[in-house]
Amino acid sequence: MEHNQSFTLDLTDENGANTAEYSIVTLAAVAFAGVLAAVISSGTVQGLLEGLIERALSF
Repeated sequence: MEHNQSFTLDLTDENGANTAEYSIVTLAAVAFAGVLAAVISSGTVQGLLEGLIERALSF
């Protein structure tokens, strides 16, 4: 018994393209959040933020 099935590839089919784009954007956002968290947790930035908050509350 022989199977003669043809396989066609439709390159215009964009199913799943949005999911891939959302995944890339989410990954970039998580990476940016990680960098931002590292910068904010550094001592220099914490000192600047504390000074800014103290000046804002002293009015």
